[in-house]
Amino acid sequence: MTETAMVTVDFEIDEELPPSQLIYTFGGHAPVMSLRPGTLLTTSTRDCFAGLVRSTSDLPSMVCDPRFLNPQTGPFYIEGAEPGDTVAVHFVSIEPRYTWGVSTTVPLFGALTGSRDTALLHPPLPELTWIYDLDREDRLVHYQALDSDLRVPLPLDPMHGTVGVAPPLGEVRSSLTPGSWGGNMDTPEMRAGATCYLGVNVEGALLSFGDGHARQGEGETCGVAVECAMDSVIIVDLIKGSDTPWPRIETDDYLMTTGSAKPLEDAFRIAHTEMVRWLMELLELSEMDAYQLLSQTALSPVANVCDTVYTMVCKVPKRHLRELSTAYSGKHGELRSLAKAWAS
Repeated sequence: MTETAMVTVDFEIDEELPPSQLIYTFGGHAPVMSLRPGTLLTTSTRDCFAGLVRSTSDLPSMVCDPRFLNPQTGPFYIEGAEPGDTVAVHFVSIEPRYTWGVSTTVPLFGALTGSRDTALLHPPLPELTWIYDLDREDRLVHYQALDSDLRVPLPLDPMHGTVGVAPPLGEVRSSLTPGSWGGNMDTPEMRAGATCYLGVNVEGALLSFGDGHARQGEGETCGVAVECAMDSVIIVDLIKGSDTPWPRIETDDYLMTTGSAKPLEDAFRIAHTEMVRWLMELLELSEMDAYQLLSQTALSPVANVCDTVYTMVCKVPKRHLRELSTAYSGKHGELRSLAKAWAS
């Protein structure tokens, strides 16, 4: 944490703004607010359809403009952030804003259907919409089948599908795409209590996030989770002089690295290569020793197999590592303590 005391800032999104005036990229936009490292930010995000899909009769292709999907809150200028630094984003709280969420199937989108990249002769799967009741008190998400009376209560597990900074080389990338800058990684690991580390590519980093999910299975198979607007609290901090080539995640129990690419095996390779390098750094291991340790300890959850490129996560349980293997000089623990103090 920087020497200055933690300040609390509220950023209210304009619920009246039409979808065409929201932000759908990482990079390419002026910051909406400047944040000092160590700031606790309370704000909200719209769902991926900007609230336009609200009933089973609402089909995305009929009520949404495909140019305006997955709006982001931000970008936030992080004071002092320069290329070669790392922004630490700790998710203190992620809570559904409303008592409903939505999921759909979208033609030519998803892991189990033909797409424009994987062209097939058969017609697309049907476009359908499911509405989920969210019970915030009992922490449940209620699935309701469309073709029967089956209703299944599922655990509420809020997360953010997107969190990222401006890409390198002045690029502007769609908020539907993940990459080295973060973006639409769609990993359920991005829940409250997690710290995400993002390498800075431009002055001020330009941090944005959104794409709230009340819950999502690993892989986001049909391409759409239980999408919902979120009220979120984050702490943003800055780690000077420490580069992070690909997004990393830390929780109380795990160290995680990510990789985004096509085919999926290349995303796997990026995530696991990054973990080998992290273990080398943390444990002062040779490359081959780190490779061997990773091979016997890693978990490999799939984040998404539906976006423009796919995302894999590599997880190593902290219990297997020595106590001295503290990432980023204990930044996660520091932010966790601040979050607990704020919550109490």
